[in-house]
Amino acid sequence: MSATSHPDGAAAGWRPRHNPWLIAAAIVLPTFMEVLDTTIVTVALPHIAGSMAATSSEATWTLTSYLVANGVVVPISAWLALRFGRKRLLMFCTALFVASSMVCGLATNLGILVVARIFQGIGGGAMVPLAQAVLLESFPPEKRGLSMAVFGLVVVLAPVIGPIFGGWLTDNYSWRWAFYINLPTGLLALYLMSRYLEDPPWIRQGEAGPLDRLGLALLIVWIGALQIMLDKGQDEDWFASRFITTLAVITVAGLLAFLLRELRTANPVVDLRVFADRNFAVSTWTIFVISGGMYAAMTLLPQFLQTLLAYNAEHSGWAVAPRGLGAFFGLPIAGWLLARVDGRKLIVFGICTFALATYWLGNLTLETSIASLAATNLVHGFATGFIFVPLAALAVARLRNEQMGNATSLFNLMRNVGGSIGISAWTAYLVRSAQRNQAMLVGHLTPYDPDYQRYVAALQAGLGRLVGAPQAWRTAQGALYAILLQQSTLLAFVQTHRWVAVMILACLPAPFLMRRALARKATALH
Repeated sequence: MSATSHPDGAAAGWRPRHNPWLIAAAIVLPTFMEVLDTTIVTVALPHIAGSMAATSSEATWTLTSYLVANGVVVPISAWLALRFGRKRLLMFCTALFVASSMVCGLATNLGILVVARIFQGIGGGAMVPLAQAVLLESFPPEKRGLSMAVFGLVVVLAPVIGPIFGGWLTDNYSWRWAFYINLPTGLLALYLMSRYLEDPPWIRQGEAGPLDRLGLALLIVWIGALQIMLDKGQDEDWFASRFITTLAVITVAGLLAFLLRELRTANPVVDLRVFADRNFAVSTWTIFVISGGMYAAMTLLPQFLQTLLAYNAEHSGWAVAPRGLGAFFGLPIAGWLLARVDGRKLIVFGICTFALATYWLGNLTLETSIASLAATNLVHGFATGFIFVPLAALAVARLRNEQMGNATSLFNLMRNVGGSIGISAWTAYLVRSAQRNQAMLVGHLTPYDPDYQRYVAALQAGLGRLVGAPQAWRTAQGALYAILLQQSTLLAFVQTHRWVAVMILACLPAPFLMRRALARKATALH
C-alpha cells in the first residue's frame, strides 16, 4: 500500500467540518455493533447446533468463519480506504454487515449460516481500525486521549454485554434475534455516517497503488490457518493431531513468506515500515501480549463459574458485568489524565493494577462470593482504561495523519491475534494443569492413607442407610472421585490466573522503551 503525502497547508491544518463528537457518535454505533456481534453469538452456539441438526463442533464454524474473514480484512482496511474512500468503505461495510446479519437470522441450514457469517466478517473487519483512525484524525492531539477513551468503551464494554444480552435473547426469544438486532442499529449508523463523515485530504488525494495479490494471498493463508488452528486445537489435542501440526507449519511458513514479501515489494498490501517508529512498535507488541492476558481472564472466569459453581450462561455474564462498569469510569478518567500526565506512567499504573486483580483471582475457592468477584472485575475494567487509552494514543503519537489508517489496522490486528492466541493457550494450560493436579492428588487416595480411610468409612456409614451396604462403598468411591476432579480443576484455575498475572507484569518494561509524547498542535504532526 502506498499513500501520497500532502504536506500542504490544507492537509496539515485539516479539521472536519462537523463537531468531532457527532463524528464519534456516527463511528461508535457500527463499531459497537461489530464487536458485540463477535461475542453475542458464543452463548447461542448450543441452540444453533440444535436447530440446525449439527454437532457442537460443526456449530463452531459459525465463529471460525467469521474470525477468519474478519482477520483477513483488518490489515488491508487502510488500502481499501485509499482505493475506495473511507466514508464509502465504512458505509458499504456497515450495509454488508447488516444484510449478512439478516441472512444469518433467516438461515435454514448450517451451510447458509456459515457463508453469511463469512460475509458478515468481511463487512465487520474494516469497521474497528477505520473507526479508530477516524477518531484520532477528527480530534486535536490534546484530545486524542478522550477519543481513545470513547473507542475503548466500545471495545471493552461490548464483549461484556454480548454474552449477557445474547443469553437473554436466546433464552427468551430465539438465537436468530442475536442477528436481527443489527438491523435498527445499522440503519441508524448509516444515516449518521452519511451526514457527518467526510474523507480527509490524504484519503481523497492518496493513491492506493496496485493491489499486492501475492501478499494478500499469503495474508489469507497464514491468518486462516492460524484462526482454524486456535479454534480447533483443544478439540484435536493440539500437536498430537497431524491436522493441527500441519496448520501450525502453514501458519509459520505463510507468515514468514508474507513478511518477506511485504518488506521487499514497492506497494505492499500492508505497510510494515510503520514499525520503524519505536512508539508504535513497542505499543503494538505490548497490546499483543496484554490482550492475551485480558481476553484469557475474561474467558476463564465464566468457565469457573459455570463448571465449578453451577452458574448458567446468563448469570455468569452478570457476574462479570462489573468489568464493564469499571471500564465506564476508568476509560474517560484515563483519557482526561492523558492530556495532563505522562502516558507511560498511566500504562505502568494500569499494568500493575490489572496484574494485581488477576493475581487475586488466584485465590479463588468454592466459597468465593459474588461480591468479591464483582470487586475484582470492577478493578479489572478500571485498569483496562489505563492500559488501552495511553497505549493507543502513544502508538500513533509520532506518526503522520496519513499513516494512521495503516497503523490502526496493524494495531487492531495484533490485538485480535494476541487475544485469540491468549484464549487458546491459557485454556490449553488450564486443561493440562487440571490433568497434572488430578494425577498428583490421586496419589493420596490409597488404602494406606489414614485420612482417606476415615473419609471413606464416614461416607460408607452415611450412604449405607440410603443405598444399602453393598452399594455404599462403590458410591463413596464415586463421590470421592468427583471431589478429586473438582479440586484438581479448582487448583488449575488458581494456577492459571497467577501465571496470567505474571505475564501481564512482564510487560512493565515496555512503557520505559517508549518516547514521551506531549500534546501538540495539529501542524506538528506534519
